[in-house]
Amino acid sequence: MKSGLMKRKDDEGAGEIDLTPMLDVVFILLIFFIVTSVFVTEAGIEVTRPEASTAESKKGDLILIAVGPSGDIWIDGDQVDPRFIRSRFELRLADAPNSAIIIQADAGADNEQVMLILGAAREANITDVSISAEA
Repeated sequence: MKSGLMKRKDDEGAGEIDLTPMLDVVFILLIFFIVTSVFVTEAGIEVTRPEASTAESKKGDLILIAVGPSGDIWIDGDQVDPRFIRSRFELRLADAPNSAIIIQADAGADNEQVMLILGAAREANITDVSISAEA
């Protein structure tokens, strides 16, 4: 009689599915997609860009700089003192030597800040500098 009772328990266990391997595969896929995803970098504030007839798009390692309407300068989401722009460029160039600079100046911003950024880029030996505009 005991053997009949043991057989019934074995039959119930055979119908269960082990989900552990499937969960392992799902977590591996999740990690893969997180690691290979592309993150959009932003300068830190939203600016109203001026219009231009010769605008073209840029790709690659970009250092985005935003100049607000009141003259505040933002790099990588942080407001930066104008005296430390060159040092921020040099830190970014240590990570990605062929980086290009894109200045996103607000249409109402003062040109003095843009010229200050251009001077800091020249001092840091960055030759690929662009000013962002609406096409």
